Amino acid sequence: MARRAAGGTGVKGARRPEVRLPALEPYEGGELEPDGDYDGLEFKDADLGGQDGSGARFMDCALTGCALDGTRLRHARVLDSVLSGVRGVGTDLAEASLRDVELVDARLGGPQLHGAVLERVLIRGGKIDFLNLRTARLRDVVFEGCVLVEPDFGGARLERVEFVDCALKGVDLHAATLTDVDLRGAAPLEISTGLDRLSGAVISTGQLLDLAPVLAAQWGIRVEG
Repeated sequence: MARRAAGGTGVKGARRPEVRLPALEPYEGGELEPDGDYDGLEFKDADLGGQDGSGARFMDCALTGCALDGTRLRHARVLDSVLSGVRGVGTDLAEASLRDVELVDARLGGPQLHGAVLERVLIRGGKIDFLNLRTARLRDVVFEGCVLVEPDFGGARLERVEFVDCALKGVDLHAATLTDVDLRGAAPLEISTGLDRLSGAVISTGQLLDLAPVLAAQWGIRVEG
């Protein structure tokens, strides 16, 4: 079940996940396994660094305070789950599927989600550096109260995506496709590449003024006086 966030005039709001976890069992299974099946489990303060859970399925799970340094979760499926306070560098979620997921207060560096599919995902709080979402598909995704440093959306498709009280620094939108993307809650909004891809997004008047020098330089407009 999901609820729709408030959208502004002319832009459709994203549907937020409403994750209701059942009573969970503590995970005591040792290291992750490729193609493993994890259902109704709580991973609490676990060090999953360097482990290989490629192709695994996580359903109705909670990962709380876990270390994900170099954890391999390529092609994994994360469904109806909450990840809270996770941290790590180089977490590999390439071509993974995340549906009805909440990611809360994460501190991640260089997470790889290129080619991933995110649907009804809430990313709230925390800081993510060098987020790689190249060629990913995002539908009904909300970034709220978080800091994103040099996120890469190159070639990605974003539909009904909202940024609420976020800092977006050095965003790469090269070859991205945006539909009903609400950027008005981003402060600052710094776009390094792909200003021409903003069709399908809504920004505020103040943001337009902030971006004006970059737009002028890109279009070869000389501003004097």
